[in-house]
Amino acid sequence: MERLCVIPDRHNSVTITTMEDLYNVLGVERGTSQDVIRKAHRKLSRENHPDRNPGNEAASQKFKQVQAAYEVLGDAEKRAKYDRFGHAGGRGGPGPIDLSELFGNDADMGSLFAEAFGLGGGRGGGGFGGQPRARRGRDTEATIEIAFSTAAEGGKHGLTVTTQGRREELTITIPPGVSSGSVIRLGGQGGAGSGGGPNGDLLARIKVAPHPYFRREGSNLLVDVPITIAEAALGGQVDVPTLSEGIITMTVPPGSSSGTKLRLRGKGVTDPKTKQRGDLIAVVKIVAPKDLDDRSRELLTEFGVLNPVDPRADLW
Repeated sequence: MERLCVIPDRHNSVTITTMEDLYNVLGVERGTSQDVIRKAHRKLSRENHPDRNPGNEAASQKFKQVQAAYEVLGDAEKRAKYDRFGHAGGRGGPGPIDLSELFGNDADMGSLFAEAFGLGGGRGGGGFGGQPRARRGRDTEATIEIAFSTAAEGGKHGLTVTTQGRREELTITIPPGVSSGSVIRLGGQGGAGSGGGPNGDLLARIKVAPHPYFRREGSNLLVDVPITIAEAALGGQVDVPTLSEGIITMTVPPGSSSGTKLRLRGKGVTDPKTKQRGDLIAVVKIVAPKDLDDRSRELLTEFGVLNPVDPRADLW
């Protein structure tokens, strides 16, 4: 790979004599679409990210080069200038290229190339006689799976992160009412800053594990409650589980059919915006006995004769 040679002139602009072609850095053809360039950048960034390659200097250097190349090729205006002037593009051969000519005397751009291609000096002009500019570290993402009850009621969740080859145990406070897709920002737990700049943040994306019998609809909780034929016809008191208060007793009205919904106010999940609890909705499910003795058959047959109701009449 050709090395980048940067020469500061008396006007503090930056001159590049030779460098690897930016399209080669991203592994794409000149003239390719912006979408292809974006995909190549994402792929190479993932493959060479320092968090995935702790202690691998070659991957770290490649990662910087990929960011430097995308800084230009990912911007339509900068790419057009590069295609016209950069790396012999339209110039007829390699020769000194003034970065101020390409990018409007953007010293930080010149420093980006210096850092990426190993010329010394930090980003922000440090390689050209100035002090390195403080730069905030990159934000990073992690997906964490939490228990259904923790998502609904809130709580603590442990997380192990690896930053620059170091493992660190974190404890995340989960607010009540979060759902899958929610993001919790942990300040200063992302990528390391440079030049004295602050660290980036860690964005913890929530995935809620399923519950064996509860399910959520917004801030409401639903639970199926099996009842007998007698309880459905005559009504009665049945036990119903709640997420935070254990087992409670509720009344099933006489004549309840499967699918009937019985609402318990304020027994659901806390709404993250309103801070109000939703409801617990018990969905009635009639369970018929599988094995009947002769006497039970006689009684049910007699019941059917005494109550000649067709539940499917006029349904279809």
